[in-house]
Order: sequence, then structure tokens, then C-alpha cells
Amino acid sequence: MNILGIETSCDETSAAVLKNGRVASNIISSQLIHKAYGGVVPELASREHERLIVSIVDRAVNEANIQKNDLDIIAATAGPGLIGAVMVGLCFAQGLAYALKKPLVPVNHIEAHIFSGFIQEDPEHQAPEDNFISLTVSGGHTMLCVVDNDLHYRVIGRTIDDAAGEAFDKTGKMLGLDYPAGPLIDKLSKEGNADFHTFPRALTAQSRTSKSYRDNFDFSFSGLKTSVLNYINNHEPEFIEQHLPDIAASIQEAIISVLVEKTVAAALKYNIGAISVAGGVSANSGLRHKMETSCAKHGIRLFVPKAVYSTDNAAMIATLASLKLSRGLVKPNNYDVAPFASFEYS
Repeated sequence: MNILGIETSCDETSAAVLKNGRVASNIISSQLIHKAYGGVVPELASREHERLIVSIVDRAVNEANIQKNDLDIIAATAGPGLIGAVMVGLCFAQGLAYALKKPLVPVNHIEAHIFSGFIQEDPEHQAPEDNFISLTVSGGHTMLCVVDNDLHYRVIGRTIDDAAGEAFDKTGKMLGLDYPAGPLIDKLSKEGNADFHTFPRALTAQSRTSKSYRDNFDFSFSGLKTSVLNYINNHEPEFIEQHLPDIAASIQEAIISVLVEKTVAAALKYNIGAISVAGGVSANSGLRHKMETSCAKHGIRLFVPKAVYSTDNAAMIATLASLKLSRGLVKPNNYDVAPFASFEYS
């Protein structure tokens, strides 16, 4: 079965083809136009998707060495995301599916991230047979789920303010770093001392704001953002510049330590032996190393997607469509799909 996946939820235009469950192509075009504005501008994102969508889909199909008529299923992100951006990819998919007389499968972008750690490229890379804890962490979402082996999941924790990726970008902007700041903080942190300064870790054992932190799997990063701003304002610019790698490392440690602590605590509480970490922030080298160390200590299997599948990509859209179709959890749609902007937590 050949499945075309299309993803345009934010500032990546992506198309991918799965051939019998394996990735045959995965084309991603990341928009650089937003760098000048320090964040994604929704209207500009939509226009860039419109400009690129045809060529990106054509490249994905050609790289997979098939023709459009060889496609069996068209899958596309229906949300959540920037509504204008989502509409570009979804409307294109609807039109293409209708023209080719192929079924359409709408996909939840966040659900696709949850299962992106199991994108098939080789026979050895298999999803866990039992349930697992999923940490989905990106610029717009930070969410912990218990995922059952029937692909159903329940949310046990989420951010109550800023997402982790948002915290990286906003604190990086305070330090004068370009957007997106997350990768730059990761790079600087490798040269810095993570113990240089202790920034707050809300809703954790290090925080006195919650007596029941052990049973609280929610996240909060707005206090970290405020703390970093106060720290910068209380020091001379020369001091900040001189100790930039140390400050970056301290910020990164404050973010990833919370992510690791809560994720591993959830696995232990629910007696689950596998963890999956996905989303753009899962590409952070510090998070990967710290999560690997903690999981190894507790005998927990860890699944993290390759860096190319960490950020928004169409391979994860096609993969989730394939998984759900193979298990009879979804039926191809008749093209009448409404886009949506927000993720409904349950």
C-alpha cells in the first residue's frame, strides 16, 4: 500500500510516501522567513505553504519512484495547528484525493507525534508490544500520555502555560539569540556549566509550590521565563555575554530536568516499562542524554525518533494513518473534513 502524507500545521511544508509501511520519501521545507520576526507569523506561514505545497508533494512522489495514480491513500494533518496553515495542506489533500479518486484519511498532528518514535525504516525498529508513556514536547505542546497497545491514549499531564519549546525560544530571545533559539541553546550548552545558576523547576520536587508534586504530571515554564528575565536585568550585559554558554546550559538544565523527572515518575507510578519522547524538543541532545541515563537507571526502554522525525514531518502523518488503517481504527473519509486549531485534552 502506498500512502501519501501531507503536513502543514505550522512552519514546515512536508510530504512523504510510505510504501508498505516503510518510508520511501520524506521531504521537509522549513520556512526561514519567520527568523526576522522572532517567531512564526501565521499569515506568512500560510502563504509559504501555498507557494511550496505542489513542488513538495511532487518531490515526495518522485523520490518514492511512483506516480500519483499509484497512491492508495492520501493522509493529511487536519489539526491542531495554525488554522490557515492547516487549511492549505488539508484542502490540497482533499482536492488531490478527489481528483485521483483515492480515499482521504485526516490525521491529528499531535497524535502523529506520539507515534513518531516508531516510524519504520528497518525491520529491527519495532513499536513496543505493550503500553508506554509518551512525552510530546514542542514549541506549542508539552504533554504526557499513557498509550495503550491498541493506540488509544489518555492525557495525564500537560503544560498549564508555556510549552517547553516556547520556553527555549523565549528565553533565547532574551539572551539575544536568533529564532528558533532552542537549537542554539543546545549548542551553547555543550560549552557551558549547567550548575552555573539554578533556575526554578515548577511543580517538581525542587519546587515548594506543590505539596502533591509526585502525583502532578502537569508542566509550567512561565516562572522560568520570568526568572531568566530578572536574572538578565540584574546583571551587566558584559557579564551575560561572558557567561552566555553557562547561562544557556543552566536554562536548558531547568527545562529538561523537569521533562525527565516527570516522565520517568509517570512510568514508575503506572508500572510501565517503555517511554517514547517525540516532538521538536526531542531533538535536544541534553534531553536525549538525560532521558537515556534516567531510563537506563530504572530499566525502562526508551524510544526517540531520529532528528528528522522529531520536528513536524509528513512521514509521521502517513505512519499514523497506516497504523490506524491496519488495525481498523479509522475508515477513509469522503473528503468532507473540517480543519481544527486546538488540541482537545481528555
